[in-house]
Amino acid sequence: MKLQIASFAALVLFLGACASPKKDDPAAEAPPAAKVVNEQDVNVIAVEDPSKFPLATVGKIDESTTLNATGSVTPDVSRQVPAISLASGRVVEIHARIGDFVHKGQLLMKVQSSDVSDAFSDYQKAVADERLARVQLDRATDLKEKGAIAQKDLEVAQNAEEDAKTTLAAALDKLRVLGADPDHPSALVDVRAPITGVITEQNITNAGGVKTLDNSPNLFTISDLAEVWILCDVYENDLKDIHMGEFADIHIDAYPNLILKGRVSDIGPVLDPNIRTAKVRLQVANPGVLRIGMFVTATFHSLRKHELAVAPTAAVLHLHDRDWVYVSDGSKQFRRVNVDAGKILADNMQEIMSGVTPGQQVVANALVLQNTVEQ
Repeated sequence: MKLQIASFAALVLFLGACASPKKDDPAAEAPPAAKVVNEQDVNVIAVEDPSKFPLATVGKIDESTTLNATGSVTPDVSRQVPAISLASGRVVEIHARIGDFVHKGQLLMKVQSSDVSDAFSDYQKAVADERLARVQLDRATDLKEKGAIAQKDLEVAQNAEEDAKTTLAAALDKLRVLGADPDHPSALVDVRAPITGVITEQNITNAGGVKTLDNSPNLFTISDLAEVWILCDVYENDLKDIHMGEFADIHIDAYPNLILKGRVSDIGPVLDPNIRTAKVRLQVANPGVLRIGMFVTATFHSLRKHELAVAPTAAVLHLHDRDWVYVSDGSKQFRRVNVDAGKILADNMQEIMSGVTPGQQVVANALVLQNTVEQ
């Protein structure tokens, strides 16, 4: 009986081993193979009659490289002249202020000065001394002719007259330098505009003190704004496209329809270490609208030419904040291609900066094809 039970158990174990899969078979444990489903390209459009959508050939133009730079209007320093007073004292009258347009010779202010009073005193004394020396010389000449004095006495009188004339001339020059009128003795000095222009700086007020030149700023600064400077910040990588003497187009935000011409008169030799830009100076004739501190945009046109693709403006579709064209593949299919559209040109043409190349065929009216697809 025991032998029969053992034989039955062995048979059961044998049958179980034959029925179970092998543990070391990798194929038996691998996941099922993935199925690949080919989706239709949404940018490819098939039409039954492509003749309903006329084509246009992408053309090309040669255009110079342009560079836009922001800048601001500043005075031409060679056209700025300070209005100063060489006489120290106190301001008693002011007849102009910053921002005023003044003419050459126009009265700006009056200064009461002790320097002028002292200069008039010296001048009047010099006048009296010269008059006395001249009378003594005339007397000595008459006496010499009559033999009443020696030659050396006449020479002494002549020398005294020459010294008196020199002293008088020096006193007169001092008055004129201080701005006083010798014929109208007064302690008041008139400060007048040296040129015609706009007062762009004022460092004096009524009753203010006027010091000497070595420790006093300019009372007024007058700028001739017939020509101004525009200082632009240009990155160092773009400096190769800017050359001395070339012209740039000046666009003013306040006057969008006005374009001025500016000539490059200086390219700064020192870069700003923080933003890596150089100051480029443009010389611009002011038609009367440019004001100090205005922000402008300067467009520089390089002498180097590059090729650009152009297509009809109707061939460019603006969709979802992007620009597209439909390119023909020569059959009944069109592919929608994303492009970088540039500015609009004459004859309803538009620049295509990238996306298509000259010679390709595109749908002449992309909107018509798009509407057909959406229907």
